[in-house]
Amino acid sequence: MSKKKKSKFSFPTAYTVILIVLLLVLGLTYIIPSGKYAKLKYDKETKLFTVENPTGEVSEYEATQQILDKFGVKTNLNKFTDGSISKPVAIPNSYEELPKEETNLFKAVTTFLNAPIQGLYDSIDIIAFVLVIGGIVGVINKTGAFTAGISALSRRSKGKEAWLIVIITVLISLGGTTFGMAEETIAFYPIIVPIFLAAGYDALVAIAAIYLGSSIGTMASTVNPFSTVIASNTAGIDFTSGMGLRILMLVIGTAICVIYTIKYAEKVKKDASTSLIYSQKEELEAQFLANHDENNIPAFTLGRKLILIIFAVSFVVMVYGVKELGWWFGEMTQLFLGVAFILAFFSKMGEKEFVSEFVAGAADLLGVALTIGLARGVTIIMDNGLISDTILNTLSGGVSHMSGVVFSTFMYFVYSILGFFIASSSGLAVLSMPIMAPLADVVGVNRDVIVTAYQFGQGLISFITPTGLILASLAMVNVTYDKWLKFVTPLIVIISVVAIVILGVGVLI
Repeated sequence: MSKKKKSKFSFPTAYTVILIVLLLVLGLTYIIPSGKYAKLKYDKETKLFTVENPTGEVSEYEATQQILDKFGVKTNLNKFTDGSISKPVAIPNSYEELPKEETNLFKAVTTFLNAPIQGLYDSIDIIAFVLVIGGIVGVINKTGAFTAGISALSRRSKGKEAWLIVIITVLISLGGTTFGMAEETIAFYPIIVPIFLAAGYDALVAIAAIYLGSSIGTMASTVNPFSTVIASNTAGIDFTSGMGLRILMLVIGTAICVIYTIKYAEKVKKDASTSLIYSQKEELEAQFLANHDENNIPAFTLGRKLILIIFAVSFVVMVYGVKELGWWFGEMTQLFLGVAFILAFFSKMGEKEFVSEFVAGAADLLGVALTIGLARGVTIIMDNGLISDTILNTLSGGVSHMSGVVFSTFMYFVYSILGFFIASSSGLAVLSMPIMAPLADVVGVNRDVIVTAYQFGQGLISFITPTGLILASLAMVNVTYDKWLKFVTPLIVIISVVAIVILGVGVLI
């Protein structure tokens, strides 16, 4: 008798995971009451405050500190006028429940189908950046520069491969804590993954070094203008308040992530079968080390060195532009498109071959671009369903009788929940700080505890939230979400305990 093969469950792709989340969030919009806070915004052209009440009516007020005090927004006026706070700020105690729109099956279906399409429109700047990066990587791969460089680096780091994990994680962590390096790291995967595979590790190690570095850095942001500065300004405190706690979290958290990653990496190196993605070993090596034949490695010529130097310098320019010149994806994409034209000269390819390789490289990252757009659709459904403010209003209640340490722990978990639904750090800051910061006064703790809880909570959930960047990162190396969860869950527990303890220390000192 022939034995029947057992059907093996295959975890769904990133696209399906996001679509499932879309459906769940859409369902929540019919369960959770709709509601909004009134929002206050400074208009640079008229130099007036505009206040939109929950029903959509807009009023104008003179831009003075007295008006801010009147609405209970405990923020200095100059933070609005100098552009530090540019997004609408929620006004405390202004939440109103709103009637839900009548719906039917047809409207529900069209809402579900429209969200990912609108998400693609709203994410076009990031998508363009990803596709241009993919095109450049395709061209460089064709020149053999990556293969020659990887081989040279592998020879130099023989026996010291763990230092690659340390260096990459620490550098990206520093980028995260200073200017919120996150989406920019998408460009690093095609470079780092082959290096780690050639060193005997697996692709999860590369994801860990890059993504954990970015996540722990943004979680323990020190001078990050997109989270620390905006949140502190909106809470009405100086952004240096609580800096010591965040530096402590940065040092301890980064060290934990490095040790955790190295421990896993060395285990995989000793026995490849212990890899969580061992079943994909041949597939991933074929994808990232296709041209890496030890018996036929291209020479590391001056031309190939120049190509890699140009590529590396472009990242230095990108980091400087983001940090010092206020660049965003439009400018970053322009930079790399310019680099593509420079590489066209150094690659010595014909026009048709260069275009073909650039298009093929961009096509390799098309799936990543689609993932980013789909994830944005979750936020669109929440915004249209008017449930973000309701969740915030519900979670902010019932804290007046808590002790300081219990309060800080509670706020940490509140921001973990909010961070799942609101992936934008600046968006969550201006929405929640005017509501949450006064709660610290009620309980009797410093407001910087709220800012730190916001950073720790949202940063921690970014390790796994499908509405953030993790699914796009996993798509870069064709690793499924369940494998990442299995890898990172013990680390999340450890980091959570450390975060709660540090928050408790912040309350007591």
